[in-house]
Amino acid sequence: MSSGLVSPYKGIFFDLDGTLADTAPDLVAAANQLLITRNLPPKQYEVLRPCASAGARGLIGGAFGISIDHPDFIPLRDEFFANYEQALLVNSVLFEGVDYLLDQLDSANLPWGIVTNKSERFTHPLTEQMGLRQRAVSTISGDTTPHSKPHPEPILHAARVANIDPSKSVYVGDDIRDIVAGKAAGMKTIAAAYGYCGCEEPPEAWGADYLVRHPKELLEIIFPR
Repeated sequence: MSSGLVSPYKGIFFDLDGTLADTAPDLVAAANQLLITRNLPPKQYEVLRPCASAGARGLIGGAFGISIDHPDFIPLRDEFFANYEQALLVNSVLFEGVDYLLDQLDSANLPWGIVTNKSERFTHPLTEQMGLRQRAVSTISGDTTPHSKPHPEPILHAARVANIDPSKSVYVGDDIRDIVAGKAAGMKTIAAAYGYCGCEEPPEAWGADYLVRHPKELLEIIFPR
């Protein structure tokens, strides 16, 4: 049954972590477990939360102050992944307003998908347990294609799977890589300023077509009056 809402777009695609789902509590916990195991004090949640948008690279960097070329990075990353896999959905939830937003998209028969840099190893169980994967027209992870964002291929692949024209679609994300990838894919882009937003330039500087500070504001863009 249609809601009567009409959109100029044919499809909406979302980043996952920091855009649809607030997964930082479990990601930060996995990073802090690395510190605790080494008898080091855990970092405050507020310190590591912004780093969640860059996944293991960002969280290990935030926790230990090292980059991916450091010799300790790979073993720390593998241990981080093991920690996270064991506690994937302890405190992670959909952001307030996301459930309503997705209900409105479904009611309007407007297809939506997920494009994340998270590995399929984590994306599939997380989105299934959150009830997202069953509803999404496509769910593309960082290792589904040979590329990850900011390369446009994962977003283009999501559109191909859903049989939706990218030029008539929107991509929503909370990291500059999302906006770069969305624009390169030919989509309109929306910066989710309520998300993690990384540790670098503010969302206002990303060059997105739109910026929102709460998921409910997405409805005003997707279904303009």
